[in-house]
Amino acid sequence: MITSVLRVLIGFALACIAGALIQLGFATPNDVLTDDLVTLSWSFEQVLLAATHSAVFSAPFALVAAAIGEWQSIRSWVYYALAGIAIAIAGFIALYSGETNGPNSIVNQYATIAYLCSGLAGGWVYWLISGRNAGDAVEAETHAHSHQSNARRA
Repeated sequence: MITSVLRVLIGFALACIAGALIQLGFATPNDVLTDDLVTLSWSFEQVLLAATHSAVFSAPFALVAAAIGEWQSIRSWVYYALAGIAIAIAGFIALYSGETNGPNSIVNQYATIAYLCSGLAGGWVYWLISGRNAGDAVEAETHAHSHQSNARRA
């Protein structure tokens, strides 16, 4: 139980960092892809700040998605990628709803793609760290064996 909670928390933290890295890569690609240590230091700080901001917003949604994944022993990367994308879209909508009217709106193709990519990356990283081991190991093993025997019959 405690290992599952730690696995979920570590997966969530690394997913937030991955999403923030993608966001920064879209915002300032030259600052992420550089060999200048001062710029890399600044980029690392920005990634951690953005990851913290993302974690505060996405924690309730991610907790629900992770709880469903653990409860149902969902180990498919597709589930976690779609959950990440859905959470990113919710963040995008929340950011848009807080905008003041003006010419510089967040609603544009580039920002939309940035949010979709960060959600996809975050979901995939969560799956890689935590989601592929979700749920009860005995139940997942039984489920895998039933799929293998069904595949042999077909």
